[in-house]
Amino acid sequence: MNLAESYTLKPSAIPAYFDAMLDAKPPERFSVKFLENLGFTSTNDRLFIGILKDLGFLNRDGAPQPRYFEFLDRSISKQTVAAGIRDSFAELFTINTRANELGVEEVKNKLRTLFAGKKTPLVIGNIAKTFKALCDYADFSVSAPSNAAPQARNDAGSPEAEVPAPEAPTAVVTKPNPPSGKIMVSGLQYHINIVLPDTRDQAVYDAIFRSLREHLG
Repeated sequence: MNLAESYTLKPSAIPAYFDAMLDAKPPERFSVKFLENLGFTSTNDRLFIGILKDLGFLNRDGAPQPRYFEFLDRSISKQTVAAGIRDSFAELFTINTRANELGVEEVKNKLRTLFAGKKTPLVIGNIAKTFKALCDYADFSVSAPSNAAPQARNDAGSPEAEVPAPEAPTAVVTKPNPPSGKIMVSGLQYHINIVLPDTRDQAVYDAIFRSLREHLG
């Protein structure tokens, strides 16, 4: 089930948790000790670590993941949280694509269906409150940033098909006739067409090929 189960008993503290993370250097491991160093010493504060794992900010061992570091860019911090909410509550957003705009009671009703009796009403209520507090902090107004390179578009606005670059033209080198009348062979390759005279005299052909051997080697 792609549905977050972590919750906090202090949903009103969620903005303070995130703001403290923005002001601190990311740890090698987001532990209870690190959370206490941020100023959150209550045992109820520790529940926030599970929320960060559900949002994809931390792995199971508490090590920061790429989403954590994206969050540290203040220009997209709240958008990054929104992306994490969409991922961790994917089934809820499947039911309602604008689930972030639902009230707590509406979220509870949807979660009762999704959890299908696997959670108590008290736990469902806490998850719903946590979800609502996360959504209030996050920014869903802008789509998550994409790393994909933009496609070129034609005048009609549709993606332009990729056109391969034209091959470079092949240079044609013309070698001037040498003043001595001799054929000079250098590093270039020549193709010579010889039109033989219409004659039955073998001596004429012998003379032509002998001359070729002398001059061309």
